[in-house]
Amino acid sequence: MFEATVDRATTADRIADLAARHEEVTQAAEKRARDRQHAKHKLTARERIDLLLDADSFVEIDEFARHRCTDFGMDRSRPFGDGVVTGHGTVDGRPVCVFSQDFTVFGGSMGETFGRKVLKVMELAMSIGCPVVGINDSGGARIQEGVESLAYYAELGRLNTHASGVVPQLSMIMGPCAGGAVYSPAITDFTVMVDGSSHMFVTGPDVVQAVSGERPGLEELGGPATNGEVSGNAHYVASDEEDAFSWVRTLLGYLPANNLEAPPAYEPEEPAASDEELDRLVPDSENQAYDMYELIERIVDDGEFLEAHGRFAPNMICAFARIEGSTVGVVANQPQRLAGVIDIDASEKAARFVRFCDAFNIPLLTLADVPGYLPSVAQERSGIIRRGAKLIYAYAEATVPKVTVVVRKAYGGGYAVMGSKHLGADVNIAWPTAEIAVMGARGAAAILHRKQLGEADDEQRDALHERLTAEYAEAFANPYRAAERGHVDMVVQPSRTRFHVARALRMLRTKRQSLPAKKHGNMPL
Repeated sequence: MFEATVDRATTADRIADLAARHEEVTQAAEKRARDRQHAKHKLTARERIDLLLDADSFVEIDEFARHRCTDFGMDRSRPFGDGVVTGHGTVDGRPVCVFSQDFTVFGGSMGETFGRKVLKVMELAMSIGCPVVGINDSGGARIQEGVESLAYYAELGRLNTHASGVVPQLSMIMGPCAGGAVYSPAITDFTVMVDGSSHMFVTGPDVVQAVSGERPGLEELGGPATNGEVSGNAHYVASDEEDAFSWVRTLLGYLPANNLEAPPAYEPEEPAASDEELDRLVPDSENQAYDMYELIERIVDDGEFLEAHGRFAPNMICAFARIEGSTVGVVANQPQRLAGVIDIDASEKAARFVRFCDAFNIPLLTLADVPGYLPSVAQERSGIIRRGAKLIYAYAEATVPKVTVVVRKAYGGGYAVMGSKHLGADVNIAWPTAEIAVMGARGAAAILHRKQLGEADDEQRDALHERLTAEYAEAFANPYRAAERGHVDMVVQPSRTRFHVARALRMLRTKRQSLPAKKHGNMPL
């Protein structure tokens, strides 16, 4: 009895088939993607990965994955990759995992296979302990696959939550991002948008109009300006895609790979003996502003720092810098904006930044010049009590080294919350220009001597108020009462600030602190 012979593919045939499949993914499909994306002045998913990672370092995962949906004629179109490119590579030689959505394949929509690929690369990032960068450019859920697409948005949110505080998570919004897709970037640590091409909102303009009758445009509803300046969803708004990737690469250079590592350290720069310009930074007039950026530039290495959330709540500065080669997180009031007062946006902005730094072993440097919390009916009605308390919670919870410099005003709750000794700061430094008190001298004199001022006639009242204000200022508007009680460790000449800060951070490198055992706290969200 004879068996039928079957022609089996040779090894050469199989290798040729592999080459053809790889050619379809990386050449033919990529050419089609370039033609479509470049016409919109946007880059392809693979070009974006090339901008992010070191040259020739990308290793793709699931290159040949394809969807299994057969409804609505989907079985007739099963492109390799299923609309997302995933893998790992390096940035400045350090490992990074990445996924990049491809808008040219089903509008970058998420289905089952797409979702599995993203979850897989995120799980890899957590298992090897490296940052994960998500490059978003998607039309949202893949309607043809029904509940599966929704399920994977929820799965992604769950994994983002589990990865939070374990590995740095960065989201880049390079095109549309709407509906369920926006919640993953919201959970991640930093979100970048691009002027002219990014949009991010829960419901689009048509739905908003149908429900509320309002007719917002894309930019008004969810453009970079709205997310960067008003809602604070975007930490950086780039001028173009190249700028976005440059910012992300720079940011990764400040961050550790995971929560078990220290941030990268570089060749330390010797602190200068003094910087005489700092002795002239604070104006003699208490009502005159100065630029806090100048102080930051003069005390960090090479005058370089990377600001996050620069357009949002500009009365509070949050930035990464280096001192003696090591990363620090800088939190500072900006006297040039609202006199450096703390409002709801500033509190939430700084609280999230402080918690990120604490999660990833980044010491905190606080530069305080704050008149207090913003008094306002609108602020009270919007929940400044609860939302302002987030900053207290964040500082009190942080166990990383904390160094504070009180530059000028530190009044009331503003003094307490801006890295005070009472919230656990390790080293508190004050300039001789510091005024640590419940409130400003003029207001305090008016309250303390209300009866005396009320009894004075009009001609005498102003002169009396000036004298009482001067007396209060001499007694209380200085750093020495706080220094007497140990709430300030040292009062230093401004020109020596970098020296003292660097020495404090050096001393605190071996700091160890633990909090009471618990599942987790209940932050006033």
